[in-house]
Amino acid sequence: MLSGNICFHIDDFVDVVFWVYIFQNKKQSERWRKLRNIVQWTPFFQTYKKQRYPWIQLAGHQGNFKAGPDQGTILKKLCPQEERCFQLLMKDILRPFVPEYKGQVTCEDGELYLQLQDLLSDFDSPCVMDCKIGVRTYLEEELAKAKEKTKLRKDMYEKMIQVDPKAPTEEEHRSKGVTKPRYMIWRETISSTSTLGFRIDGVKKADGTSSKDFKTTKTIEQILEAFQDFTSSFPNTVPRYLERLKNIRATLIESHFFRTHELIGSSLLFVHDKRKASIWMIDFAKTVPVPENVTIDHNSAWKVGNHEDGYLIGIDNLISIFESLTKDDNGNIDQCYSNLSLDKSVRRDSLAT
Repeated sequence: MLSGNICFHIDDFVDVVFWVYIFQNKKQSERWRKLRNIVQWTPFFQTYKKQRYPWIQLAGHQGNFKAGPDQGTILKKLCPQEERCFQLLMKDILRPFVPEYKGQVTCEDGELYLQLQDLLSDFDSPCVMDCKIGVRTYLEEELAKAKEKTKLRKDMYEKMIQVDPKAPTEEEHRSKGVTKPRYMIWRETISSTSTLGFRIDGVKKADGTSSKDFKTTKTIEQILEAFQDFTSSFPNTVPRYLERLKNIRATLIESHFFRTHELIGSSLLFVHDKRKASIWMIDFAKTVPVPENVTIDHNSAWKVGNHEDGYLIGIDNLISIFESLTKDDNGNIDQCYSNLSLDKSVRRDSLAT
């Protein structure tokens, strides 16, 4: 979530930090204060006085989050660009769909953090899913900088063959290296980012099990299966998610912030429990103003130079998928995706970089 050329190296931005939370006992403030001092950043459960307070981290950079100074808040390591976005979003009509920004905090170690609303604090044993939105997760300037230095990278070659041994060309196999631009573009094509304008980055179920094994989840069938599995225990969440997605889309169209910014590497956080469900827009470290001489509609195919992010392409495909899931009361997804129109060409880049 804190990926971005401002804060982190491009090699790291595919790793996604899931939103973190603590099951909070609001009547026991003393316990809360003590808990903040003993809980360490970890994907495992910590136990405090027979109560379980799980931090959730499916992937990403350890140490980016801390417990907030107040109940219902978390601290996220400062990224100046993301802070600017939150300051603008608090004045925009998108405010109900993003975490509330509560200011900047300096911790004991001198590190600066953003204090944000803990989106999961009002849920009981929630299911959580992070979907990265858009047709690319790197800024155009990042790709341009990568093209300036086209040396072969052995580390990226090894990452590539771990996913698909057939992905490198014969020449790349011989040299055991790929260029950074080649790797960046290829990485997007192995998931639904390049075809549907979004991808699943991670899922945490109510029973505590989690998965981030979605790097090659690309086809409509795979996506539908993942969404059905995510909502299977609480089928009433599907229409609620659908309504929230439609509300987000309608608000995006009217938002000044959305019209004037390029949203790259941003996510939608899906959260539900047995009582309720909601979605929030998160991760703005790579959200930057659109150049003054450029206008984007967030719904056109991307080619280098036009700054299109495909955000609405991803939203529209998510809406279509959730609409399809509401049509089949028996849960037979093989009959519900035939009417989906998800074959829109969303990218015009090339692997020949």
